Amino acid sequence: MGQHTVTSFDQELEHLDRLIREMGDLAGAMTQAATRALLYGDNALAQRVISDDAVMDAKQRELDESAITLIAKRQPMAQDLRAVVGAIRMAADLERIGDLAKNISKRVGAVGGSAPRGLTQPIDTMASMVLEQVRAVVDFYVSRQDEALVKLRDGDEKIDLQYTSVFRELLTYMMEDPRNITACTHLLFCAKNLERIGDHVTNIAENAYYIITGMQLPVQRPKQDETQVAAN
Repeated sequence: MGQHTVTSFDQELEHLDRLIREMGDLAGAMTQAATRALLYGDNALAQRVISDDAVMDAKQRELDESAITLIAKRQPMAQDLRAVVGAIRMAADLERIGDLAKNISKRVGAVGGSAPRGLTQPIDTMASMVLEQVRAVVDFYVSRQDEALVKLRDGDEKIDLQYTSVFRELLTYMMEDPRNITACTHLLFCAKNLERIGDHVTNIAENAYYIITGMQLPVQRPKQDETQVAAN
């Protein structure tokens, strides 16, 4: 993005970028902590994630207010307008990632130590894939790596496949032993939250690509409902 005649305009745009980076870092930290709390039954860590959601909400409000003020004062055009509107959209997705991490944390107490041990590795694998995406997407945006954003978006399919695998394993544990139903039901919601985090990362990647290039990525085919596939 080129320099502007009015230095304060550049500073205001940089402020939006800084807030996106901060929200991205917090989204990654919350996702990691929520998963760790779930896998190890760490209620204290889960409560910290729940508290961090208020911080995430505050950062989104700050970004929205800054962006609206910038639009009213500077009346940006072309690439600058894309950057401001795109920042608002990315912030909304990052805030939703925080909400989903909080939702996972809220189920930690219900799952406790009753989760089948065999499910620890598949969920951990899925969480690692999601966390890598969350951390990478903002880095690629800040460093303006448009091609890397395309590859990252396409990588969401692997997360969907892992979710399907976890879903099927959960069904198996519930059918084999009814005592697993409660814990597995909570784990199913947690796995779905992880899958949804991956979807929000995809949205961020698409908006970041548009900001950088001015072009929309091709619309993909609607995703098949994996839960229905797994249930059949």
